[in-house]
Amino acid sequence: MKIRPLVEKDRARLLSMLIKTRSFTSQEIDVAMELIDIVLKDSIQKDYKIYCMVAGGDQCIGYICYGPTPMTRGTFDLYWIAVDPDFQKKGVGSKLLDFLRKGVKKSKGRMILADTSSIPQYERTKQFYLKNGFQVVARIPDYYHPGNDRLTFCKKLEGRG
Repeated sequence: MKIRPLVEKDRARLLSMLIKTRSFTSQEIDVAMELIDIVLKDSIQKDYKIYCMVAGGDQCIGYICYGPTPMTRGTFDLYWIAVDPDFQKKGVGSKLLDFLRKGVKKSKGRMILADTSSIPQYERTKQFYLKNGFQVVARIPDYYHPGNDRLTFCKKLEGRG
């Protein structure tokens, strides 16, 4: 397995993977694809970076989308991370997060923020972030809809250099 930048041939596979995870609403998938299209169509934009974990035959089995948070110094947002269900619980997501951490540190970043939902469907996501050194730093009640809070996770990076 290796991690490489997103390329055009990944687009259909990522759409299929996002649907296959059964973790995202159709609206969320539309937003994810919008960011994928931005990266594919504008190689000089600096808002979003997308990298794919690939295995046998250079097939994408997971991806991560992140970028610098506007109007901050050294803060980065993790916008999307998804792993094909056939490859979940095999360390792919953690390797993508480690790749993100290294990339953010190289860019003189000092923290990574990730948002998720408080509903039970996202419990595995919450546990994944906690297992990978993120802490809950904010909760906005009823953010997505009544009874569905926004949780913001933060991972501070040490030794930024």
